[in-house]
Amino acid sequence: MAVETLDTLGMKCPQPVLKIAVKAPDMKPGDVLEILGDCPTFERDIRTWCERLGKTFLSVQDEGDSRKRIQIQF
Repeated sequence: MAVETLDTLGMKCPQPVLKIAVKAPDMKPGDVLEILGDCPTFERDIRTWCERLGKTFLSVQDEGDSRKRIQIQF
């Protein structure tokens, strides 16, 4: 199981989700992707993406200044 980080700070919807979609084929089952973002709809967009593609939304951490750190498992 690998843990990788994707920085989407400063990107607005739908860019963070598009970046995850580009990264997804490189991820193996069980791998964790940690995404950093500050878009107002960031958390909702990632949750929706996970539901649609059957990925596991593991956690969300509020880091202040509208920044969040989300972990999803493939």
